[in-house]
Amino acid sequence: MTEVLVHTRRAETLREVLENDIVTGAYPAGTRLDEVMLATRFNVSRTPIREALIELSGAGLVEIRPRRGAFVREIGITRLIEMFEVMADLEAMCGRLAARRIRAEELAELEQIHEACVHAKAEGDPDAYFRANQAFHEAIYKASHNSFLEEQALLLQNRLKVYRRLQLRVPNRISGSLSEHGQIVEAIKAGEPQRAAEALRQHILIQGERFNDFVASVAGHVKSVSSRS
Repeated sequence: MTEVLVHTRRAETLREVLENDIVTGAYPAGTRLDEVMLATRFNVSRTPIREALIELSGAGLVEIRPRRGAFVREIGITRLIEMFEVMADLEAMCGRLAARRIRAEELAELEQIHEACVHAKAEGDPDAYFRANQAFHEAIYKASHNSFLEEQALLLQNRLKVYRRLQLRVPNRISGSLSEHGQIVEAIKAGEPQRAAEALRQHILIQGERFNDFVASVAGHVKSVSSRS
């Protein structure tokens, strides 16, 4: 059991490092990710490398071509914005339903996770904040008590995970995110579906200066940038 856990964590760590390398442009679009070279770089066997590449393929960052290997996919900024728009509406739906259906123990858990976000921010630990932030959103998906909606939200969250992590690196974004979390918790706790939905939608959408900051943060990865109307 311990060996399995260590193996799983190693694959997760490799995935996170490779995600970051891809998004920040260390591995530009079209780059072939050679398993042998990566195994040498990380001093591991090819098995966890292969597993990490499969996960990255599922997240849409890598394309695995039969008999040719894994290649970094190109994701344009327009495509990313479209994905965030869909994510915003999915999360809004989750928030609306959660405000109506959340159970006492689920609300207590959501508030506890929010406190974990507060602590991570106070400690100046962006990685801990990212993990707590992910748990915060997943708790809302669960509290919607709509398993299909939860499944779809989780799938898209996984596709956008690395970009949401990058968003949190933008100066002052964690402070803003934490404040928005507070508004979301208040709306759900008050049982106000529309307010909860709108708070989550605005929390996810990239707009105004946040859009410009986001574009700058992924400029090393995307090929073309176009403005939102």
